[in-house]
Amino acid sequence: MKTSPYNYNIFFDFIESYLPSGFQNINPDDPIMQHLEEAMQTYDQFFSVMELEQIKVLFTSKRSMQILGVNPSELSPAHFLSAMHPEDRNRFKWAVTQKLKIEIGFFMAKRGRALLSYSGRYQNSSGDFVQLLRQNYIFYSAVPKPTVFSLQIVTNIDWHKFNKKCFHRYGGTNISLFKFPDEELLKIGSQYTKRELEVIKLIEMGLSSKQIAEKLFLSLHTVSTHRSNILDKSGKTSLSELIYELKEQGLL
Repeated sequence: MKTSPYNYNIFFDFIESYLPSGFQNINPDDPIMQHLEEAMQTYDQFFSVMELEQIKVLFTSKRSMQILGVNPSELSPAHFLSAMHPEDRNRFKWAVTQKLKIEIGFFMAKRGRALLSYSGRYQNSSGDFVQLLRQNYIFYSAVPKPTVFSLQIVTNIDWHKFNKKCFHRYGGTNISLFKFPDEELLKIGSQYTKRELEVIKLIEMGLSSKQIAEKLFLSLHTVSTHRSNILDKSGKTSLSELIYELKEQGLL
């Protein structure tokens, strides 16, 4: 990881400058753009802007070719899906569902902003799989027309060694998490096994350990072990506290 990451506030400056035009005719000589492209080069990133209603990419910065093997003018959501490791594609489905929920909610309220971020393995321009973090700042705007935009920053986080069952995932309104990724940020997500997540979801639905055992065809002892392991991993004092946090993070 780079030791002196930049401040993401520059992306809000970019939005303020180019939102009135619908992110058209972006000037590469604009000092904001020059600063951003320099940061993208230094920190192995690229960013794009999409209009969610039309599922249309409006702008992509230069380094998409180096990171994903796609020319900036040709980037589409389909490229991410085709480049993603098959074992990680459930996260893409989760993100699409969350984006749709956010978009509909913002249209109905005619306001809102949220953050949706997740990591995954993607094939790069050399054909190797690398860990990428996709951070989506999603916001409603009445300018230049009522719609919902998503500004996405894609960062190579291959320096962060996830184990096979761990990854980063967040969906919520805590915009303070819209920042250059560090170890603390990347720990937000799922460190639980698929079975443990099943148990957590059933606990959240109000099922007792005996009911969970019957539903999952497990012994009561196994369910008790799962509950204990879940608490140990979470560092919480109660499962209700954990469930609240997972809901805040968009994981339930």
